[in-house]
Amino acid sequence: MSKVTLIPRQRAGDDDHNIDVRAVNSKEARQLYKKREPIYPKLAHGFFRNLKWAAMVVLLGIYYVTPWIRWDRGPGQPDQAVLVDFEGRRFYFFFIELWPQEVYYITGLLILAALGIFLASALFGRVWCGYACPQTVWTDLYIYVERWIEGDRNERMRLAKAPMSFSKARKKVSKHLIWLLIAAATGGAWVFYFGDAPTLFREIFTGQASGAAYLFIGLLTFTTYALAGTMREQVCTYMCPWPRIQAAMTDQHALSVTYRFDRGEPRGPHKKGESWDGRGDCIDCRQCVVVCPQGIDIRDGDQLECINCALCIDACDEIMKKVGRPTGLIAYDTRVNVEKRQRGEKPGVHLIRSRTVLYGGLMLIVGAIMLYGLITRPTLDLNVIRDRSPPFVRLADGSVRNDYTLKLINMAPHARNLSIEVSGLEGVRFVTNDHQVQPDGAIHAEATADAVSSVRLHVAAPPRTPDGSHPLQFRIVDLETGETADSASAFLSGGGQ
Repeated sequence: MSKVTLIPRQRAGDDDHNIDVRAVNSKEARQLYKKREPIYPKLAHGFFRNLKWAAMVVLLGIYYVTPWIRWDRGPGQPDQAVLVDFEGRRFYFFFIELWPQEVYYITGLLILAALGIFLASALFGRVWCGYACPQTVWTDLYIYVERWIEGDRNERMRLAKAPMSFSKARKKVSKHLIWLLIAAATGGAWVFYFGDAPTLFREIFTGQASGAAYLFIGLLTFTTYALAGTMREQVCTYMCPWPRIQAAMTDQHALSVTYRFDRGEPRGPHKKGESWDGRGDCIDCRQCVVVCPQGIDIRDGDQLECINCALCIDACDEIMKKVGRPTGLIAYDTRVNVEKRQRGEKPGVHLIRSRTVLYGGLMLIVGAIMLYGLITRPTLDLNVIRDRSPPFVRLADGSVRNDYTLKLINMAPHARNLSIEVSGLEGVRFVTNDHQVQPDGAIHAEATADAVSSVRLHVAAPPRTPDGSHPLQFRIVDLETGETADSASAFLSGGGQ
């Protein structure tokens, strides 16, 4: 906090003294937060760095390539494997087609995703943050571009401190241009999930795409460039709620990146040939710090900023090999195990615990319910809409008529011949000139393939039908397969004379 000095000051022509507040360091006093200190992580080498490369390539590949995968669904149907079709009111995922009324499957997927993150956190801490979070993946890609153009840690630091020159300007402009291209590709790939990718790609570059497409490309371009290019670790520390939530998902047995202070302390520099007696294995080289994309020191213990990327493990193992000490000074471990080793007890890994069993069991239950629902889901549905004005019509013979619109929902890829039946009120019958009433009192109609067909029907009840509202039941039956769908409605009557 800046030092503040209170200086009394007398205004001209005024006998009263007023207090004038002046900050000694006015520039610092006006700052409401600490200015970001850029982090220049050094390139690490090892198993976890390679694992992060693999995760980045696979996840970005899935994101950018998926909209271009084709899937034949037959004539008149979109052939994009994964498509959120707002215009056609469908969500396509390879062989699965979800309708708006089946949004509960999306809810199930979100629940599975949440439980999956809970389980991963209970087992390995913030492993999601370190390897699969979009912020981590795109930041890794941006740092790769930065390192490719400007060099590794020391070269980037020297470039940042150097005065502006043609070489520096060229590198900075090149880096930011590539960042913008990556950001634009990110936004472009996102909108491809909501329209036919080849068609939308052509329309974007010919100026024929909708304003919404350009808007969302612009938004994704800006957010990707800002979050992965300029804010980076600040997103994880200040914007993301997950570091604060994860404490409830983990316990003392969750494996996370841990500095084994029982081995490392007391730390200090070590010269070749010196004895290791009476000291720890940590030589205080700070390589674990310089490779950290969050700029923290893992030796300080559990920290909010740590994303469990494990790059410090690679850096430390490399140093341990050079000084002839065992690897694993920093490793996936628990503080409980560290304390056990200090006491001379045998450490252990407890993956199967009440918490992990609960999360895993809930995932199996939710997954089984969704799978059963998909296997047994009906492909025929019915919605009935009763006309409200007028509520009923009295015919010449004294009978009462109500009018209805039936929505025949055919989720099969072929047309269907349906029988429409009505029941629930004694003497109720169809009266219509648009459809032929069958001897059994039903009406036949055709339902268009993979679409909603509307049928307008009139239903009449006998003259002596009591006043009030009466329950009515509509049913449609597939004449070929026998599959049925029901929908309840009401019949209003003014009564007979």
